[in-house]
Amino acid sequence: MATTPLAESSAASGWQRRLANLIQPIVLLLPSGLWLTLLLVAPTLLILELSLIPGFRLGQPAGSYGLGNYLEVFQPVYLQVIGRSLGFAVGTTIVCLLLGFPVAYWIAIKAPKHWRNLLLVGFVLPLWTSSLLRAYAWITILRPSGLLNTVLELFGLPGQSWLNRSPAVLIGLTYSFLPYMVLILYASLEKLDRRLLEAAADLGATPQQSFWKITVPQTLPGIAAGGLLVFIASLGDFVVPELLGGASSMTVSRLIYNQFLGATRNWGLGSSFSMLLILAVSIAIALLLKYGDRSAARS
Repeated sequence: MATTPLAESSAASGWQRRLANLIQPIVLLLPSGLWLTLLLVAPTLLILELSLIPGFRLGQPAGSYGLGNYLEVFQPVYLQVIGRSLGFAVGTTIVCLLLGFPVAYWIAIKAPKHWRNLLLVGFVLPLWTSSLLRAYAWITILRPSGLLNTVLELFGLPGQSWLNRSPAVLIGLTYSFLPYMVLILYASLEKLDRRLLEAAADLGATPQQSFWKITVPQTLPGIAAGGLLVFIASLGDFVVPELLGGASSMTVSRLIYNQFLGATRNWGLGSSFSMLLILAVSIAIALLLKYGDRSAARS
C-alpha cells in the first residue's frame, strides 16, 4: 500500500514532537546538572576516593584502597568527638524548638496581622550579619570581663568563666539557628485550621488538650523540618565551636579541618569523617522524606 504525503507528514511531525519532548528536559536540566556535577558530585566522589586510601597524606604517594580510615574512626578519642558533636546538635535542636515554638505560635496566632511581617523581620535581623561577627559578639558577652558577668555582679552573683566551655558553644549555636526554627514553625502554624481549635473549645477541651491534640499534630511536619534543619546545620558548624568552645569542645567539623589543614595533613582520615558526616545528613533527610510525608498526610 502506498504511503500518502499526508501520512508521511503526520509521521514526521510525530517524530519531531517525540524528539522535542526528549530534548527539552535535557536542555533545561543541563546547566543545573553541570553545576551540580562540577561542584557537588565530583568533589564528593573525590572525597570518597581519598577516604578509601588508608593513611593518605598530602605530598606522599597514594597506597592501595582499603577501609583503614573508616576503622580508625572507631578509636575512643574519635568516638568521643562524634558523641560530643551529636550532643551539641541534639541539644541545639531541642533548645531551639523549646524557645522557637512559643515565639512562632505567638506571631502566627496571637499577634495582630499588621505586625506579623515586622516581627518576623525583627526576629531574623541577626541573620543579616556574618556568623563570624555574631560569634565575636558572643565572645564580648561571655568573656570574664564581659556583659554577662557584669550583670551577674550587679545582682551580687559571682561571675563565671563561660568561654571555652560546652555551654558557650550551645548558646552560640542556639543563637545562630533559632531564627530558622522560628521561620519554619511560623510557616507551619500559619496554616493551622483554627476552626478545629474553636470546635475543641466548644466541646469542652482545655487549652492544653487542644494544643497536644490539634496544634502539635497539625504542625508536626514543620517541627520535623525545623528540627532537621537545625540539627544538620549545628552538626556541621565550624565557626561557633572554634571561637566559643576552645580545645575542650572539639567537634567533627573542627576535626575535619585539622586533618586537612592542621599539622598531620591526614587527608584520608579527614575524608572518611567527611563521608560519615554526609551519610548522617543523608539518612536524616531520608527519614524526614519518608515519615514526614506520612505525618503530613495523616494531619
